[in-house]
Amino acid sequence: MKGLITYFSASGVTKNTANNLASILNYDVKEIEPEIEYTNDDLNWMNKESRSSKEMADKSSRPSIINNIDVNDYDTVLIGFPIWWYTAPTIINTFIESVNLENKKIYLFATSGGSSIDKALNDLKNTYPNLNIISAKLLNGIINEQEIIELIK
Repeated sequence: MKGLITYFSASGVTKNTANNLASILNYDVKEIEPEIEYTNDDLNWMNKESRSSKEMADKSSRPSIINNIDVNDYDTVLIGFPIWWYTAPTIINTFIESVNLENKKIYLFATSGGSSIDKALNDLKNTYPNLNIISAKLLNGIINEQEIIELIK
């Protein structure tokens, strides 16, 4: 079985987690890169006019990504992201809709300052009912192998 870790990281936290997972699992790793990088002002969740606030308020928002990630050679795909407004950033929808994830085992992981991953899991399962999204885990701080076993059951 060949695995791929994909991730979106606005501040570097999710990137570190993805790289830690890749070293534990010996999976390939690819970043989901936004066409326009997010600035600190863009990420200001307290400002209703910030870029991230506007994207998250509009469920049809699909921020552009600059890289095409080829998932064809992989059986298993992990998708990582920070939790924004209790769910996955809309750029994750952009990624999912830009690749063919049919017949793949999909696992989600997220980083968060205080929210759970449950709403993100439910939202993505409901938005993409034909995909095999198996489980999700919040991974903050140091990751141990037991957490990885719990994620990829």
